[in-house]
Amino acid sequence: MHPGHPDVHLVLLRARSAELRRQARLHHLAHTVRPPRPAHHPPGAGARRTAAVRRRIGWTLIEVGLRLVHSGRGVAAP
Repeated sequence: MHPGHPDVHLVLLRARSAELRRQARLHHLAHTVRPPRPAHHPPGAGARRTAAVRRRIGWTLIEVGLRLVHSGRGVAAP
């Protein structure tokens, strides 16, 4: 063990803990800051557009599935 004060390891642990907390804050800030939105897009426009595309794809897949089932090609072989 280190020949210094018996509690020197506590000082080192506190210093390392403070350093790790600072790094965690910087990491959190780096991942929460978003680039500003362009002025011509209202807030939430991208989410609405994405939801509309997902909804359309979902209904298209349902329609294709129903067509396959009714044509007999969608039935799994035993």
